Amino acid sequence: MQGTIVNFRGSRRRKAERQMVILIEGFEKKEQAKELIGKTVTWKAPGKKKTTITGKVSAAHGNKGALRAIFERGMPGQALGEEVEIS
Repeated sequence: MQGTIVNFRGSRRRKAERQMVILIEGFEKKEQAKELIGKTVTWKAPGKKKTTITGKVSAAHGNKGALRAIFERGMPGQALGEEVEIS
């Protein structure tokens, strides 16, 4: 299943660099997002090294079907708007 990284999770003054908000096309409700809690999320970096950063879906984010994922290390800013694989 494919998702799109929308933003870092954060507040007014702080950003959680390991936590990202992910949208999945076709998910419209919080109940749909809760079914994916515990699944693995993988982001593949563009470029020559082809590194991957993996994480886990931790919770639903908001009421419109977004997910919150916690990655094993901090995500770069170039990950915003990129595709992730959820399995």
